[in-house]
Amino acid sequence: MGHKIILDCDPGADDALAMYFALAHPGFELLAVTTTFGHLTVAQATRNALLLCALAGRPDLPVCSGVATPTRKATWWHDPEAFGADGLGDLPRRPTEAHGPDERSAARCIVELAQAHPGQLSLVCAGPLGNLAQALRLEPHLPELLAQVVVTGGSMAAPGDVSPVAEANFWCDPHAADLVLTAGFKLALLGLDVSQAAPLPLALIEKLAAQRPHPATAALLHASRQHASDRARREPGTPPSCPAPGLLGLAWLLQPELFKTESGRVRVVPDGLAEGQSIMDRREHIPYPQGGWEAQIPQIQAALQLDTQSYLALAERTLLADWLPPSPG
Repeated sequence: MGHKIILDCDPGADDALAMYFALAHPGFELLAVTTTFGHLTVAQATRNALLLCALAGRPDLPVCSGVATPTRKATWWHDPEAFGADGLGDLPRRPTEAHGPDERSAARCIVELAQAHPGQLSLVCAGPLGNLAQALRLEPHLPELLAQVVVTGGSMAAPGDVSPVAEANFWCDPHAADLVLTAGFKLALLGLDVSQAAPLPLALIEKLAAQRPHPATAALLHASRQHASDRARREPGTPPSCPAPGLLGLAWLLQPELFKTESGRVRVVPDGLAEGQSIMDRREHIPYPQGGWEAQIPQIQAALQLDTQSYLALAERTLLADWLPPSPG
């Protein structure tokens, strides 16, 4: 039996890779895509998810639009040069979506599917965590209903990407991140410690587009080239590549043995100079005078290292498989 999953994301090139990996791998039954603000507005994220599903021959897949703003802080939008104004590198030919989003909100979709498949559904969160925080308010028993939550965000030791200490998804909505990490989910946290170490080489995506010519792979290549170009601009000297944290979260469900982890309580700084920083308590038996680290706060698993070679081999093997339908026309 495959993993029943929901992918919660804000699809630019990085989450497009995750979506297509989830559709390509026979070990997954993708039940829905839920969208959030993040690198782009939630409206654009939803349009992108609908388009990516249609290009891959899956217009039947429910796409549910989620939260549009952070829980408490003001919204800040990323530089459009990173992903293009549409989040997919400004696709030159963008067909009109033939279908619209599901009528359910992202949070309602998560709750209903968790109730329909108790103990069987895993949620992979590749964007800010507002949708899961909202779902938890709708269904306080959600931690017992979900089999697992995989969060691609935060950082235990690696430098941040929006400040010296903060990762973008947690920084975008630190209050939601802290709520989710302390709610009692069976939770794996895959932060910058592993995602920065394993970007997908642009050559792999070019190989995919060449060997599997299709509107879906053409769009993916276009978006990935824009993303890789921006990364090279921001980080001179790096090989052309695309970080894909959401795909990394899916790899965790398939092969958790690829990751070296540590367990502990993790909190997220809500504001100030360290806003969005994730902090792990590695000394669980110390009775700190500082509040917020009490024994009743649940522990989670945080990934610190990754078998990069095996992970990239899994990504290549899956994406190059024969999973796409015949190209229309």
